[in-house]
Amino acid sequence: MTKVKKNKFRLSAANIFILMIVGLFLLSSYDSYQQYLKQTEPEKSISTILTEVKNNKVKELELTENKILVKYKNGNLARTNKEPNASLFEVLKDSGIDPLSVKITSQDNDQMGTLINILINVIPTILMVVFFIFLFRQARGAQDSIFSFGQSRAKRFIKSKSKITFKDVAGIKEAKEELEEVVDFLKHPEKYQKVGARTPKGVLLVGPAGCGKTLLAKAVAGEANVPFFSIAGSEFMEMLVGIGAARVRDLFKNAKTNAPSIIFIDEIDAIGRARSSGVMSSHDEREQTLNQILVEMDGFEPTEKVVVVAATNRGDLLDTALMRPGRFDRRITVNFPDLDERQSILKLHSQGKPFENNVDWSRLAKRTVGYSGADLENMLNEAAILTARLGKTKINSDILEEAATKVKLGPEKKRLQTEDDRKLTAYHEAGHAVVAFNLPTMDPVHRISIVARGMSLGHTLIPPKKEIIHETKTRLLERITSMLGGRAAEELIFNEVTTGAANDFNQATAIAREMVTEYGMSSLGPLSLNNNMDVTNWARYSNNDQVSQETLAKIDKAISQIINSSYTQAQSILKTHKAKLDLIAKVLIEKENLDQDEFETIMKA
Repeated sequence: MTKVKKNKFRLSAANIFILMIVGLFLLSSYDSYQQYLKQTEPEKSISTILTEVKNNKVKELELTENKILVKYKNGNLARTNKEPNASLFEVLKDSGIDPLSVKITSQDNDQMGTLINILINVIPTILMVVFFIFLFRQARGAQDSIFSFGQSRAKRFIKSKSKITFKDVAGIKEAKEELEEVVDFLKHPEKYQKVGARTPKGVLLVGPAGCGKTLLAKAVAGEANVPFFSIAGSEFMEMLVGIGAARVRDLFKNAKTNAPSIIFIDEIDAIGRARSSGVMSSHDEREQTLNQILVEMDGFEPTEKVVVVAATNRGDLLDTALMRPGRFDRRITVNFPDLDERQSILKLHSQGKPFENNVDWSRLAKRTVGYSGADLENMLNEAAILTARLGKTKINSDILEEAATKVKLGPEKKRLQTEDDRKLTAYHEAGHAVVAFNLPTMDPVHRISIVARGMSLGHTLIPPKKEIIHETKTRLLERITSMLGGRAAEELIFNEVTTGAANDFNQATAIAREMVTEYGMSSLGPLSLNNNMDVTNWARYSNNDQVSQETLAKIDKAISQIINSSYTQAQSILKTHKAKLDLIAKVLIEKENLDQDEFETIMKA
């Protein structure tokens, strides 16, 4: 049985004010309404009424001040008026009518009218008093809010409401061990004090978005038996200079009062960015807030038994004074999960979801290289949603593959394409796949599709088959060659080029530029020629002469040589394997998708 919630009326000052206005309106319109009701009867002259009384047609005369309501014996009504100072009895006698021959009643509205007049005169005064009281309370509330600007906006964690512990965090083993040590230090400080260990002042979590930094902080909150204060870096910032610093002082004051305790600052780069050297304009509010954090973490008054845990995606932007030992003693990098960690994350998030027995978790973990923990969790959730939408009861491998592709490339788009467009897309994607298959160190092609996703009309997935830390020049050149295979196939088959390879060119040129300017993999030799401008460093930003114009021309020439050489190699491979290119394109036009096994079977036949 569904319970219906009853809306409770709250007697606030505003509601009372509105009710009094409505009441005043109703009272002021009462007389007018009564008069309107009485004006529905026909009006006759007093002489006509007296004649009808003589003829014994009138049953009752109802007198209200100078107005007379006539009630006939047949049930009809009429109204008339008498002279203001004349008595109805005298009027009847003067007309030769016996006053006792007709029933006469009198209705006195003087009391009601007096009450209405009093209310009409008093209520406006009451309304004015209530209005000024309301204004006074509003002004007082605004004054209180001004003085509350300097109060910390941190949310104090309540342990009983958390359901996340370190057991709910898969992978990132080293980060968990560091934070478990911090929690244990706060729970059992005497164990560490016996051997002269000092409480770590701060722990900085650095890594890409979605890799588990905030989840680790939630786990710390779930594990700790100490007060846990959580706040975002942007919550310190206000329009008024000095508010952020005041909030920092209030936050650390509360933490010290409740020590031992933990402070978690999410996205600390919002306030912890490197301070200006004085050449460029600065942000006074952010700098004052940062200075206050530096003082609170390592000032004349040491912060004992208060650990600051902070998270950021941009550790390179933080001020060096914030990063030194004594403030953030430990810097923990939380990167994308490796193969084993992805398997652990998939196992953790698969709990509570039904899967078919043919799901190969090892292959799925290899297929999701470059996925963050948030991506993997979202992938399994999308798979569960798709399973329910299809009316199935268990998640299978095909649904997981579709979910993994959707997370990275977006949902399928059933665009209306002509046969020429489908054929062009099929040859373009087949070109990528055939070139990649015939390069000795390239990873295997995982999936080819001509189904539109996002902004692309098709895709060829070539995830790395193993975790690679150091890329070689040969692998980078082969990646560029495989990226240019789509354009090479278009030119070979159609003797024409299209705009479909624009994104391929962007990626290929970016890799070639890094090879020349950062990795020293060109004829220019082992030089760092990266001229990226960092706005946090005015010296680099203002120095436009780091690389001469002659060197810039050589960089462009070296990049062009890499791209042209790779494109020539892609053309050569496709000319040699044109029959396979035609066969793959034909199958793609028919089936739209090709997985790794089907593709390799065709290529090896």
